[in-house]
Amino acid sequence: MSFGPPDIPCRAGAGFKLEHAGEIAGTRPDVGWFEVHPENYMVEGGPRLATLDRLRADYPLSLHGVGLSLGSVTPPDLEHLKNFRQLIDRFEPGLVSDHLSWSAEGGTYFADLLPLPMTGEALEIVCRNVAIAQDVLRRPLLIENPSLYAGFEGAELEEADFLIALARRTGCGLLLDVNNAYVSGCNMGFDPAAYLDAFPSDLIGEIHLAGHSIERHPEGELLIDTHSTAVPDPVWQLYEALIARIGPRPTLVEWDTDVPAWPVLEAEVQKADALLAALAREPALA
Repeated sequence: MSFGPPDIPCRAGAGFKLEHAGEIAGTRPDVGWFEVHPENYMVEGGPRLATLDRLRADYPLSLHGVGLSLGSVTPPDLEHLKNFRQLIDRFEPGLVSDHLSWSAEGGTYFADLLPLPMTGEALEIVCRNVAIAQDVLRRPLLIENPSLYAGFEGAELEEADFLIALARRTGCGLLLDVNNAYVSGCNMGFDPAAYLDAFPSDLIGEIHLAGHSIERHPEGELLIDTHSTAVPDPVWQLYEALIARIGPRPTLVEWDTDVPAWPVLEAEVQKADALLAALAREPALA
């Protein structure tokens, strides 16, 4: 299954930060691709778009949305979708994605990616919203699994089954965030390796890697998906097992808070690239 133009290689990429723009433009590092949040570039013109034009001249891009609110009861905002579509037309990203979450309802917007209950009703809503978004964007989406900190009563589906059904019914693909799976598993008491193993390889179009922080409370530890550290060893181990099973996939290293100097982020990307190259020489497991 193909989720975009064939210009995103099965290599590691980096989340693009404006503070790294000058060094990237000056050194043109050997990075497979870059990913940006389209909401940061929904402007009429100016230096941000000019910077992205320069980056796109040298590298493939992925657009990773945070504002479609695909889990909201209200359908996606058409103006937002049109602005997103303009960026797709301008930069021709190899991959386009968003989250299994909601962040807006009734004209109120929340600065977070909020979870939704795993019910049949919620699945119908998300399927409708993904279909609307894909129709306007004229591109299949990749949908990312969330990070969880609490559960819902009355869940009718496992999260993996929910996402698989969403992909099969709408033609979207899945973006598996390995750090999110690890964070959720530790917080909610399930095995993240078994969770990742539940996803068929043909649905997986991209993988995310990131770090997290740990809050220590009297009741125990709570992992927070902060994207504020290097990728920890347990996440690397889950990633290596996943790639060994499904084969190489475009892999993004995210580092969104406490952003380090470019060489630090580049080293994380190179580590993922080396794993992909090594595992590409071996056949994927059945």
